[in-house]
Amino acid sequence: MVRVETPLSYIAKRWTPSTEVVRRAALSAVVMSVFIIVTGGAVRLTGSGLGCDTWPKCTDDSLFATPEQGLHGAIEFGNRMLTYVLSAAVGWAIIAVRAAKPRRRTLTRLAWSQFWLVMGNAVLGGITVWAGLNPWTVAGHFLLANCLLAVTVITWVRVGEGDGAPRPRAPRPVRGLSWAIVVTTVLLIALGTTVTGSGKHAGDSSDVPRMPWDWAAAAHVHAIAAWVVCALAVAMWLALRVVDAPADTRARARDLLIVLLAQGAIGYVQYFSDVPEILVGIHMFGSALMWIAVLRLFLSMRERTEPMAGIPVQETPTVTVAS
Repeated sequence: MVRVETPLSYIAKRWTPSTEVVRRAALSAVVMSVFIIVTGGAVRLTGSGLGCDTWPKCTDDSLFATPEQGLHGAIEFGNRMLTYVLSAAVGWAIIAVRAAKPRRRTLTRLAWSQFWLVMGNAVLGGITVWAGLNPWTVAGHFLLANCLLAVTVITWVRVGEGDGAPRPRAPRPVRGLSWAIVVTTVLLIALGTTVTGSGKHAGDSSDVPRMPWDWAAAAHVHAIAAWVVCALAVAMWLALRVVDAPADTRARARDLLIVLLAQGAIGYVQYFSDVPEILVGIHMFGSALMWIAVLRLFLSMRERTEPMAGIPVQETPTVTVAS
């Protein structure tokens, strides 16, 4: 049976990147995931969501934006082109992870899942354009981008760990509190899409449908969820000091508190100043940083080391006695 060599296996045979190179490759995917979230928000906030009125082409007759589409077309088309930059970053992570020695199959699967999330969200983005910026598909597009961000962060953290079984670094109640923070943060991000979907920044100057509830009420519910996350983060910060958790875990809790306080301040300022576009964009960037901080705190609750290699049993030498 002839085994066909793939381009990835060909590269892996001839190149062994250092752990630092692999980690930087994984970090590039994290950075681009944040960037695509922010630029996607910029498309909506500038009213350029339908700057390209179809997908995958920009118009029925042109793959690229045309002069007639003006600035909105250029912005929307530019965001589409950034998907290729994101794909390149993810591809670089896949290559680096695959070429690392020894081969780590779990890490390789994580890297490949980034690729499928990018492809899936590109298709969902096209459906969003076809649906005329339906707020439900817009929300799904944003949430799937955050799923990609989660996987890139997990991959980045896992590069610096071993492949042994996870060992806890904090007591069970504290680890349970970290789970609560993750779950409530997911709810907080999802509720943020209901504020966006019912608010005034529809993404285009045309008559775009909105979610069927009051924007102010959605903002109040979103704020309540934010306060819950803040309360849990404060409880975590205190608990980690009581149990004398490792310094890096306590630093993660501190970082999360700082991001949450900044996010809260921006959120209230934008609410009481009629949600100006620039503050909404900053708030979206802060949302991505918050999600990263939550995941890093959660992942710091355990550690993985390299599995202990088995020590071969030495046979007892046989002594022959001459008669």
